[in-house]
Amino acid sequence: MTQSPARTDEAGPPSPALTPAQAFDALYAFCAPALVRQAYLLTGRRELAQEAVERAFQLAWQNWPRVARDRDPAGWVRAVAHECALSPWHRFRLRYRHPEPPPTDAADRALLDALLKLPPSYRRTLLLYDGVGLDLPETAAETEASTPAAASRLTRARRLVADRVPELADPAALHRRLAELASTERLRAAQPPTVRTYAERQTRFWTRSALAFTATIIAATTLTLRTAPTHYEAPIGPAQAISGVPAAVGLGPLSAGERTLRAKLRRSAESGPERLVPLAR
Repeated sequence: MTQSPARTDEAGPPSPALTPAQAFDALYAFCAPALVRQAYLLTGRRELAQEAVERAFQLAWQNWPRVARDRDPAGWVRAVAHECALSPWHRFRLRYRHPEPPPTDAADRALLDALLKLPPSYRRTLLLYDGVGLDLPETAAETEASTPAAASRLTRARRLVADRVPELADPAALHRRLAELASTERLRAAQPPTVRTYAERQTRFWTRSALAFTATIIAATTLTLRTAPTHYEAPIGPAQAISGVPAAVGLGPLSAGERTLRAKLRRSAESGPERLVPLAR
């Protein structure tokens, strides 16, 4: 495997005379080939490796002012590429549910199979330390772990690989075989202008989407303010049936007693029949 792209003293910072596009293309040309090989060792998939590296550089171009001022732009892109390659969401994509054809060489197949059987955190730690060549604190920082945790992962990963491929128990032999395995595969990344163009299209798309969403929210808010009532109106309660009230019925014919009482009342004086008057004492 090629020397770590994280060595900023070898790559050197972008020249101040370079335009942003030229600086990006220089970083891409320096890092992309090695990153594609690293992503292949992490995933065992050629297409996914290329996709992860291109996605990392697209994000780098979208955030280029910040990436260009970073103390280690190559390390920034490498960390993003590894995160994209190891994303757990790939398992839900139909195109990545079936394994790709393994390497033709039996030794390469055994090594790649041993790598892919490691937990993702172990695999990445082993690749950064024994494949890329970072020291232990740098490996721990890039994998967002403490130095003791990174050392423990590295030790266990080496032991698991040695159990499956005994001839790789020596770290020097493991480093050499990782470089050979990554170099035997024909892995290529897209050209820098293609990556920059796609990143710019994505930026324009999301910008326009954000503007359209904001305009929709403003229009909905304005419509609500114009159509909303200006005072409170108590709601009318729903009608309810009242029980216990007797049904209205028509009057029937009067009885003989009722007719006699009616005639008596009609013959009485206007003041009505005689009243009871209290007796004076």
